[in-house]
Amino acid sequence: MTTTIFAPAMDLTWKVIESYGCDPAPLFKSQHIDVRNISDPNARASKSALNAVWAEAAKRIDDPSFGLRTAEFLHPSHMGALGYAWLASTSLRTALSRLSRYVHFIADNVEVDLEESNGNFGITVKEADVTHRMSWASDSSLATVITLCRANYGSGLNPVAVDIQHKEPRNSGNYFALFKCPVRFGSEVDRITLKTEEVDKKLPSANPQLAQLSDQVMIQTLARLNKERIVPRVKSTIIDLLPSGNVNDEMVAEALNMSTRALQRKLQKKETTFKQLLTEIRQELADKYIRNNQLSLTEISFMLGFSEVSSFSRAFKRWTGESPSEYRHSARA
Repeated sequence: MTTTIFAPAMDLTWKVIESYGCDPAPLFKSQHIDVRNISDPNARASKSALNAVWAEAAKRIDDPSFGLRTAEFLHPSHMGALGYAWLASTSLRTALSRLSRYVHFIADNVEVDLEESNGNFGITVKEADVTHRMSWASDSSLATVITLCRANYGSGLNPVAVDIQHKEPRNSGNYFALFKCPVRFGSEVDRITLKTEEVDKKLPSANPQLAQLSDQVMIQTLARLNKERIVPRVKSTIIDLLPSGNVNDEMVAEALNMSTRALQRKLQKKETTFKQLLTEIRQELADKYIRNNQLSLTEISFMLGFSEVSSFSRAFKRWTGESPSEYRHSARA
């Protein structure tokens, strides 16, 4: 599923790479990223392409914690309307609530969860369908959150603790220097924990009217993006309907409140068809389910919308060249 990011946010990646004496231009070019979009607040860029740039940069930069350097270059304007709404929020609680609610304005596949317990306020950053994030992704996102919080609260804001999924690197002192609190590596999630009293402190920069104007910009943008993203919407609907049986384009069109012909036209504009998307989803899910030894082939067949195991087996062999049993055995080996 194609994911996108707010194009001006790419400027951060560019500056981080450049700060190590590495030319970011060829890295961006290799991923076919049009750098002119960095200055366009209406442009989106491929998230996977930018991830590939980060991954290639990691090979060339001799600093496993280079993602932390995001904090040196980040300005709320890198986040467009969300950044301006953030600066005008009445407290960190309202700012963080905005971040959680509108984070897809910045990146489609990122989620921000908020939770409170025993006087502490946790901010967890994760990516959809990603269990263990790359170290630079964890470092960059957590550096972004603490830098944004300090932009509003002040430089004296220090977390109670920071949890990071990846293992402790050789230069772990960089983490304490930035976060100024205990840092726990090898954690289950990427999380910053603040004191609730600090999160609720009224901020002098508050301007509810400006914040609401920026909210409107984000609401309109997200509505447009959701409307335009017909392929992921169709895929998501297919996944929901698969266990009910033989899914067809009429069922999906009805679920999306459009005619079958309108659905076909929209997919044609994206150079794909319903049949292609159905096959892609079944292949992706089949690979995931086959690796789960708790699921029988009969259960998998049902979950993928096949009426018989034999139909699923034939389709699976056509996709992979192996039977489901052979594939499961080789995946386990």
